[in-house]
Amino acid sequence: MSYPMLTTCPVCNEALTITKLQCTHCHTTIENEFQLSKLASLSQEQLYFVETFLKCRGNIKEVEKELGISYPTVRAKLNDIVEGLGYTKQKSQESESKVISMLEAGEITPDEAIKMLKKDL
Repeated sequence: MSYPMLTTCPVCNEALTITKLQCTHCHTTIENEFQLSKLASLSQEQLYFVETFLKCRGNIKEVEKELGISYPTVRAKLNDIVEGLGYTKQKSQESESKVISMLEAGEITPDEAIKMLKKDL
């Protein structure tokens, strides 16, 4: 019987390291310190979302249907996973949405928006 891989220590909640691999066929054992992938740090719920997202080939509308959740919830889960993988929200994405909001509100002209967006690149 196999169990899901633990990535954090059940005693102190720190990250675990894989130190032993064994072949189930010939029983060859390899001992060393092996790194886990970034995906291994995600929760089961997050991994299920990633699988669903990939199965839907990144189509957010399909993910909405498959999971029965709204567009903002899909985006929030996706952002949570991106951050969980160690990537921070890029400053340019934040400023881009701010510029778009200003443009939609009529606070700036399209030419000003283009200049502001080019400045952030």
